[in-house]
Amino acid sequence: MAALAWLLIPLFAVVGAAIWGSWTTRSKTIGDVAELAGYARFRDAMERSHSGTEGADREMTSTTSPSSVRSSHVSG
Repeated sequence: MAALAWLLIPLFAVVGAAIWGSWTTRSKTIGDVAELAGYARFRDAMERSHSGTEGADREMTSTTSPSSVRSSHVSG
């Protein structure tokens, strides 16, 4: 029985190595394409949100001058 155990250890190692080797050499192009498409959608969304807020920032800075802004301090 001990000899059988010593033969099964290398057998399991070979099976594990075969599984690991097939997993590492799998085709990764499908995931990469989907990930790059998602990143492109993210960039487009960020560009759209930036272009919409620039005008609002300009309006806010042009109507608010530093002299008209007052800070309130609470004492107590």
